[in-house]
Amino acid sequence: MKFCPKCGTLMRPDRKKNVWVCPNCGYEEPITDEDKKNAKITQKVEHKPDEGIIVVEQDVKTLPTTHVICPKCGNDTAYWWEMQTRAGDEPSTIFYKCTKCGYVWRAYE
Repeated sequence: MKFCPKCGTLMRPDRKKNVWVCPNCGYEEPITDEDKKNAKITQKVEHKPDEGIIVVEQDVKTLPTTHVICPKCGNDTAYWWEMQTRAGDEPSTIFYKCTKCGYVWRAYE
């Protein structure tokens, strides 16, 4: 992930121009060889509510952790992330991934 140094918005890669582009203010920055080496290619996927849990494919070591009991193994620490999985006027969903067994579950706020 790369954030715009001008406005703080998450920047997106433009592979045709080989630059990072800020969708908010238009700032551009070259994509470095280091960026390419660390990148994981993902596809944009539309999620339907009946398709189950969304699993974020990223290095979980970068996610924050919290004290919560895993319903599968009883471990007391899990990584967490938040996503808007329902309508914009409804609260977001918090996902947890156990640091011990890798089980993923969600909590609706």
